[in-house]
Amino acid sequence: MPQNEYIERWTKLHGKRFDHDERHRKREAREGHKQSKQAQNFRGLRAKLYQQKRHKEKIQLKKTLRQHEERNVKSAEKADSSTPLPQYLLDRSNQNNAKALSTAIKQKRSEKSARFSVPIPKVRGVTEEEMFSVMKTGKKIQKKSWKRVVTKPTFVGPDFTRRPVKYERFIRPMGLRYKKANVTHPELSVTVQLPIISVKKNPQNPMYTQLGVLTRGTIIEVNVSELGLVTAGGKVVWGRYAQITNNPENDGCINALLLV
Repeated sequence: MPQNEYIERWTKLHGKRFDHDERHRKREAREGHKQSKQAQNFRGLRAKLYQQKRHKEKIQLKKTLRQHEERNVKSAEKADSSTPLPQYLLDRSNQNNAKALSTAIKQKRSEKSARFSVPIPKVRGVTEEEMFSVMKTGKKIQKKSWKRVVTKPTFVGPDFTRRPVKYERFIRPMGLRYKKANVTHPELSVTVQLPIISVKKNPQNPMYTQLGVLTRGTIIEVNVSELGLVTAGGKVVWGRYAQITNNPENDGCINALLLV
């Protein structure tokens, strides 16, 4: 027997306690409570090391569970093409396991959602204080401070006309209006300056979408007729969506990535 294995030697000579298994079961049951208490009391470096250890354990546990789930999925067996099958056995090759069907449905959903994925999924929030500045007009300044000036770049259509000054709520300065954007095609690796058609969606606020505010992450529609893109049916593509990838208020121009 190797050195220092005196506990195993004692067990072989004299056996175990009568309640050994019960005590062992209770010790394992208390282990979760003990780990929880330690996790709540750890501070500093020790807490970081413990968190890394738990993170690795959770990853390993998820991998094990995934392997168990995949084991239950029955895949269709490919029959030998040289031997013809009778008609009543033709539909036997389809997957008939519920877990396999649910996996296929999840895969289809993920593929469908991938079509609408954008290069910048998350953007920094812009508050109304940063977006608008208060414009005070009239002799009685305290009473007439209900107008707001948009401090970010905007887009307005070619047929845009301002409302009468008396009824205007939001003012979009002429110097911050943009009509064109530098659009990059991700597959062709070509950058072209294209005219903007409309603002499809601003992720900050629906009101910013109505005002046509251009911030980072905004989805705009651009005129791609100059690129000569053609659909599968042979028709020329006129409008395509693109996402703004820079901060126009800092750069003085709009850089966007075409959503292909």
